[in-house]
Amino acid sequence: MRKLQTFDAPARTFVPQLVIASGIHTMDPENPSATAMLLHDGYLLAVGSEAECRAAATSLGLPEPRVQDFGDATLVPGFIDAHAHPLMYGQLKTWVDCGPDKAKSIPEIVALLKERAAATPNGLPVRGYGYEQTNLIEQRHPTAKELDEVASDREVYLMNASGHGGVVNNYTFELHGVDKDTPNPAGGEFFRDADGELTGELSDAACNILTGLEGVKIGHHGPNFHLADAPEEHLRQLQIAQEGFLAGGVTTVGDAQVSRREFDMYLRMAEANQLKIRVNMYLLSHLLDEAADMGMHGAFGNAQLSFAGFKFYADGTLGGWTAYFPDGYVGDPCRTGQLYHEPAAYTELIAKAHRLGLQTATHAQSPTALEMVISAIEAAQAERPDTDARHRIEHCGLPTAEQITRMAAAGIHPVNQPQHYYNWGEGVTEAIGTPGERFNPLGEFIAAGVKVTISSDAPVAEPLPLEAIQAAATRVTRQGHKLGSDDLLITPAQALAAHTINAAHALGREDDLGSLVAGKRADFAVLAVDPLSVEAGEIAGIRVLETWVDGVCHFTADRNDDRDTDRTANAPKEPAHV
Repeated sequence: MRKLQTFDAPARTFVPQLVIASGIHTMDPENPSATAMLLHDGYLLAVGSEAECRAAATSLGLPEPRVQDFGDATLVPGFIDAHAHPLMYGQLKTWVDCGPDKAKSIPEIVALLKERAAATPNGLPVRGYGYEQTNLIEQRHPTAKELDEVASDREVYLMNASGHGGVVNNYTFELHGVDKDTPNPAGGEFFRDADGELTGELSDAACNILTGLEGVKIGHHGPNFHLADAPEEHLRQLQIAQEGFLAGGVTTVGDAQVSRREFDMYLRMAEANQLKIRVNMYLLSHLLDEAADMGMHGAFGNAQLSFAGFKFYADGTLGGWTAYFPDGYVGDPCRTGQLYHEPAAYTELIAKAHRLGLQTATHAQSPTALEMVISAIEAAQAERPDTDARHRIEHCGLPTAEQITRMAAAGIHPVNQPQHYYNWGEGVTEAIGTPGERFNPLGEFIAAGVKVTISSDAPVAEPLPLEAIQAAATRVTRQGHKLGSDDLLITPAQALAAHTINAAHALGREDDLGSLVAGKRADFAVLAVDPLSVEAGEIAGIRVLETWVDGVCHFTADRNDDRDTDRTANAPKEPAHV
């Protein structure tokens, strides 16, 4: 794998800063803890004690550093969310939040959507997100008839928490000419009741009616989740998204679904100097041939915006019951989900990317889908050995023990999301039975020598790394159930590494990100409490006080805090908001 070679603007001329805290987790095995850091021009010049950092400033001939004392707070490297969907996350933030913190029943969801409909001009659609049927009192999806109560004169769409479908009202079906006799599209389904009538639920490629036929679907290497808006609205949505990431302490994101639309939006933001977080783009696999023809044979870009590799899909989602189980789901034997490629065709796609030295990141959940992915990577490695290819499997929900052993041998990186089982672990066991308790077997990965990376998959989960760390260390769901045995757990320290230095490695960015080491970027999060000093079940409640990127504070939880009025002298006093 060719790691990112950066090309940056000329160095800035900020006054050096001496950052002091009661504890700093550096994630550097040679110097794991510190109490001070020396920052200058966006980089870390020294990490250690206050005396050591002052001595470094003197030896480098720098002026007296400005002191930022965080007192009892704890500093950690800026969290790296190696798998997320920023545009979709920002888009959903403009919709109605119908998640479990807002609605616990279908009538409550309907009431929230009705409220938005009343405030929305006639004719414009009403959209909500975040419900998971197993978190609802009714333990089922809403119906088209129930969404008709929201509005019968416009589209109403309620996206499932999985992101791979949801529910629409009957107006939406009528508008797009869908009725009970409409055949299911390849790779999607219009769900029907026992009498053959449409229920309102739809999944994956059936969402064509919302996203348009130009979306990325079966035959085009994966599902398309983003509803098209005007470019100016997409830019606003990305602004909203990056504020959300910063609030969670996230400084770097791997965008795991970049089409031309996302690429263009990022370029426009970068050109306008509006990117506050770092974005590493994984282009969708249908662009592979074009990228190869253009000479995109390795990572490139700058420290803020870069091309990292290609995103593939093997199957669907466990939460939406579209992951591929050829023998059917325990919860519904008539559902099997689907593979997005024939194994031979997928194997050739991976081989093509591998020959070019490109990293691949494939969404795969079921053992059958994972077998296709692991076998393809093994074949590519046999043809052209590369000990540092770093091919990724996104989500990697239910690998067998034998598959995990092969992943270790092939150097495959799983990129998991513990918040998935925190939010809807019960839904996985309902779908596939007892084997679902192994969902995201992080402890088994570490025992086999597989490097673990955790991320949010935002907007499937909020970009809250501390919540993800707690879930990884406890495997306790939102409903209070412990999922699986203790050998699936990892420690809070391992989970912190998984969301920082391991995530940097998964992105090919460990040389400049992921740990607080002299010479690396000055990206860090300021936490109110040391996450390694409390019970694992308390970690999610820790506040992120500030988030710094390139030595500049881009998020402050409490702007009235007068603890140190000089702390953002090198940054705008008020972060930009939309």
